[in-house]
Parts: sequence; C-alpha cells; structure tokens
Amino acid sequence: MRKKSIWFILLIIFLGALIGSALGEIIAYLLPDGVVKQALIKAAVASIGPGTIDIIILTLTLGFSIKVNIIGVIGILIAAYLLRWME
Repeated sequence: MRKKSIWFILLIIFLGALIGSALGEIIAYLLPDGVVKQALIKAAVASIGPGTIDIIILTLTLGFSIKVNIIGVIGILIAAYLLRWME
C-alpha cells in the first residue's frame, strides 16, 4: 500500500465537506419549519478578510470564508472513512 499525499487527503476531505454541506442545504430547504430544520441550517462559519492591497494602478482584495453545517461534518467523517479504502 502506498502512502497517500497530504494534497490527496485534503482534497477528499474538502469534497466530503462540500458534498455534505450541499446536501444539508438541500435537505433543509425541503423540510418544513421546525427543530430538525433549525439543526440542519445551523453552520459554523470561519472567515478571513477581506484584505486590500492598494497600489497606484491596481487594487487587489482577497478574502476567504468557509461554512460547514451538520451534514457537512457527517460528509467529512464519511470521506475520512472512505479514504481508508482508497488506493
């Protein structure tokens, strides 16, 4: 068994979070108002920025934000579990 690179692991975890969060948003959209819907749409948000670099002829604004809901965390756990079986 060959060792997996850190970039491959991060890609799989990122895809798990992305797919899980998207599924969580879709499921929350379809559910009626209630406790379950509130639990699914609750999300942790981390952000940096926006930071601005202003040069005379160029202005560059950079920022980063990540939002993960409960189903996204489950997606990360499933991706980490499946990562064990990938070659």
